[in-house]
Amino acid sequence: MERGSAARSPLFLRIFVLMLICVAVTQLLNVLLLVAIQAPTAKLYTVGQVANALQRHPNDNTDDFVVSKATSVTLSPWNPRGERTQMALAMLLRVDPQNIDVRFERPFLMREQVYDRSSVPRLTPPASLAAARDLAIVGDFTAAVRQSDGHWLKIEPVRGFEPWRWFVLIWLVFSALAVAPFAWALAHRLAKPIGAFAAAAERLGRDPRAAPLEVDGPAEIAEAAHAFNQMQARLNRYVDDRAIVIAAIAHDLRTPLMRLGLRIEEAPPTLRSACENDIREMQAMISAAMTYVRDTSKPGVRRPLDLRSLAETVVDDLSDRGEAVSLDTGEPLVLDGNPVALKAMLSNLVCNAVKYAGGADVSLARIDGHAVIEVRDEGPGIPAEDIERVFEPFFRGEPSRNRDTGGIGLGLASARAVARAHGGDVTLENRESAGLLARVTLPV
Repeated sequence: MERGSAARSPLFLRIFVLMLICVAVTQLLNVLLLVAIQAPTAKLYTVGQVANALQRHPNDNTDDFVVSKATSVTLSPWNPRGERTQMALAMLLRVDPQNIDVRFERPFLMREQVYDRSSVPRLTPPASLAAARDLAIVGDFTAAVRQSDGHWLKIEPVRGFEPWRWFVLIWLVFSALAVAPFAWALAHRLAKPIGAFAAAAERLGRDPRAAPLEVDGPAEIAEAAHAFNQMQARLNRYVDDRAIVIAAIAHDLRTPLMRLGLRIEEAPPTLRSACENDIREMQAMISAAMTYVRDTSKPGVRRPLDLRSLAETVVDDLSDRGEAVSLDTGEPLVLDGNPVALKAMLSNLVCNAVKYAGGADVSLARIDGHAVIEVRDEGPGIPAEDIERVFEPFFRGEPSRNRDTGGIGLGLASARAVARAHGGDVTLENRESAGLLARVTLPV
């Protein structure tokens, strides 16, 4: 289905535009934050307030300052601002300025500036106590005074969470919520094509004849969908070609076999009987081969079906013939499948168990989103080296090559082909006690 150029615009261009919109919205919100927020004002203190707080009891804290004792203090590097405050505070406390340390807080990412004291003119102390008391201290700071016992008395402003910080925090949350729809749209646009191809691959594994992908969306997605459809068509064509060749060979072999049967009419009875047995065996093999090709290549109609009811049909048919076959009870197991092919698969597995072990126990269960069918017998099992080889067409584990005991060798191959066509598989394993376990796994 063709669409306009907008529908075929490249995916990277759409993502790029979404990212630009997301960045633009974020920057717009930042600009609005600069316009709307009230610039925070630095706290203003006076040296007189600091001196009064230090002259009180160390644990007598106020609403503005926290006073505490310390055994030692790391002296801050010299700076003019700190020296001016030290001299004013020393005048009010009547102590040596060397016994006072003043440190001003700097922003987290700013390094503390180191001054060359020789290049700064010598500072003079305040002219009077009043001037020292009124000297302003702007912003956060920490002051410490050495006591006579060697300990330090520290003072710093009470730090609280200013209202403007709450405003910025709320604004950041609002900004994240405003940008979230664009981020969701970007993530959805990136994940949707990947999910579509994953679903298509899963659908192709379950049913090779599934409908092709719709060629739609951006240019890259449409091109990838077209390539996927071509791959699916080539795979089906490859399988069909092989099936047609095998079916043609099997069909054409019937004519020379018929002529051979006519020519041995005049042969001696002993030779004629042996040749007729060989011809019948070859005809049975040809019929089995054609049935195998038809069942594994012809697209069957799939519909919802109860796998347990299907298994009951197979078990009941064999039980009516006197075979020792049983089916465990349980809940219905519904899945989409080809009932004819699935019934043939179950019949092959159960009949194999009956032929080689004299009976079979069948059970069904739903495990991790899959229907699991298990067919158990108490026969001789299969040599470990032949566990996978028995699934090869025309391979027979029975060494006599007798069709009456070993079969033709297409039953397990056909069963696995049906299971894999439905997106599942068939495996075999020898039981610890005795016998063989055939397990079929099908997606529900």
